Amino acid sequence: MGAETEYGVSVPGQPNTNQMLASSLVVNSYANRSASGGSRARWDFEEESPLRDARGFELPREPVVDPSAPANEDDLGLANVILTNGARLYVDHAHPEYSTPEVTNPRDVVIWDKSGERVMAEAARRALAVPGTMPVHLYKNNTDNKGVSYGCHENYLMSRATPFGDIVRCLTPFFVTRQVICGAGRVGLGVDGRTAGYQLSQRADFFEVEVGLETTLKRPIINTRDEPHADPEKYRRLHVIIGDANMSEIATYLKVGTTSLVLAMIEDGWLTTDLSVEGPVAALRAVSHDPTLRHLLTLRDGRRMTAVQLQMEYYEQARKYVEDRFGTDADPQTTDVLARWESVLTRLEVDPMSCARELDWVAKLSIAEGYRSRDNLPWNHPRLQLVDLQYHDVRLDKGLYNRLVASGRMDRLVDEEEVTRAMTEPPEDTRAYFRGRCLAQYPQQVAAASWDSVIFDIGRDSLQRVPTLEPLRGTRAHVGALLDRCETAAALVDALSGN
Repeated sequence: MGAETEYGVSVPGQPNTNQMLASSLVVNSYANRSASGGSRARWDFEEESPLRDARGFELPREPVVDPSAPANEDDLGLANVILTNGARLYVDHAHPEYSTPEVTNPRDVVIWDKSGERVMAEAARRALAVPGTMPVHLYKNNTDNKGVSYGCHENYLMSRATPFGDIVRCLTPFFVTRQVICGAGRVGLGVDGRTAGYQLSQRADFFEVEVGLETTLKRPIINTRDEPHADPEKYRRLHVIIGDANMSEIATYLKVGTTSLVLAMIEDGWLTTDLSVEGPVAALRAVSHDPTLRHLLTLRDGRRMTAVQLQMEYYEQARKYVEDRFGTDADPQTTDVLARWESVLTRLEVDPMSCARELDWVAKLSIAEGYRSRDNLPWNHPRLQLVDLQYHDVRLDKGLYNRLVASGRMDRLVDEEEVTRAMTEPPEDTRAYFRGRCLAQYPQQVAAASWDSVIFDIGRDSLQRVPTLEPLRGTRAHVGALLDRCETAAALVDALSGN
């Protein structure tokens, strides 16, 4: 599993700033200072197929208007780099984006996702060293409240044998309702935020259809992109675009942990009860617009229940599934996710504000209500919009979330030392370890890399591609000793090829 987050960009006092240039400045400032020996590997796009649909077809690419026109810097990949921690840092849709390396558990998602916040904060700081530049502020949020939304996507590797129809049927009601746990909170309703009010999710108002391939227009609850970045005969990558960008470590942990459990149940054919809701897109928005959590959803079988109650249905199924499959041998993280899931849902049903130390939307609502009570502010007051934005500022001394953490008012899941280490070091139990170690150890010889290969330039007639199609190969246990003894990239390539 893994996460990819587009960050909001602001240049104070410069409303007409070119967002693409500001984002490129941030990415390149970090990459240039991080690259060893002045060299930087490019991202390899050769195996990517973002227009392939899980329903069995591939969309045609948009025609090139002027094939003779020179490519811009972003087309050439100059703002698209791989870090030694196995992550990808690049410009996507005029936003700096950080994609975590592949990991095997929700706690590691939290560590490398949080390290992405630190990378972005450091990147903005380094950008200031470029002569003539203005400060660039970065926000881990999902909308500019002017009609634009940018994503925080999750990725889960699944068995190719799992029928896609089962994924759609079982996941749609889960995604409609999981925002009660992982919503980031938003001041304003509607795509432009002009309607006064407060809602659970930053992304809910931007979704228009139930199933589809798009990510920026006609956004679907279930995305059908079929691009596994692994052996396509064995795997599919479920590309989830409906989640918010969470600052809270607990919210991120539960977001990916609970989703991973639901996917395991789908793969095993465990979820047989139909929890489908009527009008999922309208239901998604209705749940988001009700911070009291009292809105009743209508299920297709005629039952009516709140989003919290529907989440509790999923929790009960997950609890029974784990007991049936693993008994008392369930791994500690699975047990912990289940316990926290139940605890949060139980407290949300009684008093949502009791979750202010764990959930973003509740923490932000608590801050906003404090301002509203003290100064008698309506929900459409500009100061509350600033509170909303400032909650997501990645600077440790400025962001409201980070200040809550510093004052002991927000619970953490991981140590800052782990987060700092993850800025430069990859996880050890996936192929990201091989990718990251190669970039750190042979910076001059790695010509390019992607999720499923590393390409070396070792001075021979052709570049040497090392495929990494199996995500659980290339781990420290698998190749650590080999990398330790190969002092050069040529020696590594020869060893891998049996020469």
